[in-house]
Amino acid sequence: MRPLKATMSAGLLAAAAPLAITGAAPAAVSAAPTGSHVTGTLPDGATWVADLPAHWNGTLLLFSHGFGPQIAQDAPDPATSAALLARGYALAGSSYDPHGSMWALDSAVRDQFGTLRAVQAGVLPGRPRQVLAVGQSMGGLISALEAQDGAGRIDGALTTCGIVAGAVNLNNYQLDGEYALAQLLLPGQQVKLARFTSAADALTTAATLQTAATQAQQTPVGRARLALAMAFINVPPWAAGQTAPPPASDPAAQEAAQYQVEFTGSFSTLGFIEYARPSIDQAAGGSGTWTAGVDFAAVLDRSPYRRQVAALYHAAGLSLRGDLSILTQNADITADPWAVRSLEETSVPTGHLEVPELDLHTISDQLVPVQQENFYAGRVREADSGSLLRQAYVASVGHCNFSPAELVAGVLAISHRVTTGHWDSLAEPDSLDQAARSLNLGPARFTDYHPGPLTGATGARDPYGPRRN
Repeated sequence: MRPLKATMSAGLLAAAAPLAITGAAPAAVSAAPTGSHVTGTLPDGATWVADLPAHWNGTLLLFSHGFGPQIAQDAPDPATSAALLARGYALAGSSYDPHGSMWALDSAVRDQFGTLRAVQAGVLPGRPRQVLAVGQSMGGLISALEAQDGAGRIDGALTTCGIVAGAVNLNNYQLDGEYALAQLLLPGQQVKLARFTSAADALTTAATLQTAATQAQQTPVGRARLALAMAFINVPPWAAGQTAPPPASDPAAQEAAQYQVEFTGSFSTLGFIEYARPSIDQAAGGSGTWTAGVDFAAVLDRSPYRRQVAALYHAAGLSLRGDLSILTQNADITADPWAVRSLEETSVPTGHLEVPELDLHTISDQLVPVQQENFYAGRVREADSGSLLRQAYVASVGHCNFSPAELVAGVLAISHRVTTGHWDSLAEPDSLDQAARSLNLGPARFTDYHPGPLTGATGARDPYGPRRN
């Protein structure tokens, strides 16, 4: 399987621990008055929460939360919740089945639709005029799955910072980069990269790779190899604190920004993805990722970071072809076929949409690279659903780093599409930016942007065969 890495801060470890859900009520509840907060429990033990505004506008937002403890949420953050309630939206969302993994895709869609039934039957003061699915991060993947399965239940979907390229791609491109770190920075050492037995097991590997990366950053050869590994992971070259990404003409500055994104901070990006991997394995029932059969030169050839990597290798006097050959020759990590099948069935969108969907993504997303949108758009086109999808981008650094203004503007845009049957121009960056600015809820940073290919993406489903771009 493919490892994710992590050095865990005490704060995040505490946040990731199971938390008690309080205030759960039986599934059968009386219709609630507007301006109220209601909770309930589904048959599988999932809890749900709903908030009604003082004056309901007839639209219900079904919110899917991201990876982490399975606590019922109905909005991405308190400020956005308040802004939506003030505009008359009713909010609802579930915890997902609390008996499963934090990667809860085996139950999340079921529990979200179960929540929808419970809220429609016993909480709302009337029949919704619209039901819109809204999701964030892993929840963005859930809302995309709802959009392909939601006809007659939801009317549209807003996916934000979503893992829309699916879990198999997520696993594989992350492992490609971690495998490159181990092979090129720690040659001859046995570094565990798959089939972790626990989060602690994964964090041990994370610490090993983190130390190797810190040392490598001190030399031109090390920085070139780090750039190669980070290209496989799709690390964005725009770090926090920078007003704009370094220009493509400055590969050294790009690598420095990528290093800051991936390896610095009290809990590094590398650390988080390593920590999360055992949860994905738990949900899949095994390891759903592999390197065996991968042609790493072919993977890099289609990467938007290819020229940057080549320039740094040339400057360091290092053979890129030689390192790519080493990676291809030594790649021997295999997947469990049943785990791949499980992830394909639960955690990979088909691209076939039954309702309109708007995707929002920040340009510099360290956990869910914006290039996932490129892959997803291609899958949607292949499924002949392109007319139902629009994607918009925010010039912001950080995973899900949207302002309430940007999120509410997204809700207004997808609601417009559902109401009129036409996208018109409201999903375009200028219109979204104008709408966001008019709300006075924080910055508006929509921009005209076209993400490059997702490095390491695959359409192959056979864990015994080669995985190539």
